[in-house]
Amino acid sequence: MPQSLQQKCLNIFRDALKPSEEDSEVLQQVKGHLYNRAFSTAFGKQEYLRVYASRWSPSRALAYLQILRDVQHLVLADDAVRQADDGGMRKLVSLGGGAGAELVAIAGWLSTIREADDNHRIEAHFLDVAAWDMTVQELRRRAVIPPEISRYASAAAKEANRALLSDESFAVQYSQQDLLHWDEHSQRATLANAKLVTLMFTLNELYSTSMQKTQNFLKQLTWVMSPGEFLLVVDSPGSYSTVSINGAEKKYPMQWLLDFTLLEAPQIDMHGQGGPAKWQKVMSDESRWFRLLEGLQYPIELENMRYQIHLYRKLGDGEAVV
Repeated sequence: MPQSLQQKCLNIFRDALKPSEEDSEVLQQVKGHLYNRAFSTAFGKQEYLRVYASRWSPSRALAYLQILRDVQHLVLADDAVRQADDGGMRKLVSLGGGAGAELVAIAGWLSTIREADDNHRIEAHFLDVAAWDMTVQELRRRAVIPPEISRYASAAAKEANRALLSDESFAVQYSQQDLLHWDEHSQRATLANAKLVTLMFTLNELYSTSMQKTQNFLKQLTWVMSPGEFLLVVDSPGSYSTVSINGAEKKYPMQWLLDFTLLEAPQIDMHGQGGPAKWQKVMSDESRWFRLLEGLQYPIELENMRYQIHLYRKLGDGEAVV
């Protein structure tokens, strides 16, 4: 991704969340709660949410932006006809995406797509267990207004200072939702016509909370999502979850559990009806690096990111895995 685009994405976080070295005390409190897996406390205050998002979401957003570009040729390959029918609107759903990394990444990705055709628009729906409403709305607002600029900037600089996106091109909705207690009716309504559903650094946390509920959640996705839609899973490399079988505990790689549930396990829906495999894995990598470019500016230090990535496409009835 061009450095200029990456800097625009960082500026959205800078202007929306006002990160500062003075946040270090609050940041240590958040780190402590996360280390102790006290997630309800770590995400229980708006100040905690602001500091968390300003510290960890910017570098993730740049990595997610690169990921979206990496999968674009697959996700959008068969989309031309449908896009002509619905006026250029695409729907994306980010599960566990409340902290803003996915939002800013999608905004940056959309800006690159619109360079070739400004008819393209995105409707993005973000769901998470914490009260990220204010963070989501402020980041979206900053994506569609010009970034803050010095009052002493030149007239030329002020003239060139434009928003990343137009207001009408990027619609955003947020829902506070525990994914492991998500009813089928609401799930169907949220995921209807979604071209891409993402689970970014979320799935392993779900597995850590409840293996059985997470498996059921993935099975629900299988029966709710439509043929041709994509599920993108990104997480820490080497993520393991503990499974208890016949009283004995064993750790399995998250990737193995995911593949088993989507590709190998009997595809039984909520009503007891079965069928063949419903997914095809179209991209997979156990370990990749995203490294920040030199010269990027942000008020606090950011970090490179290592991740695993898996992309699945929902198959239609009678469609064979190739």
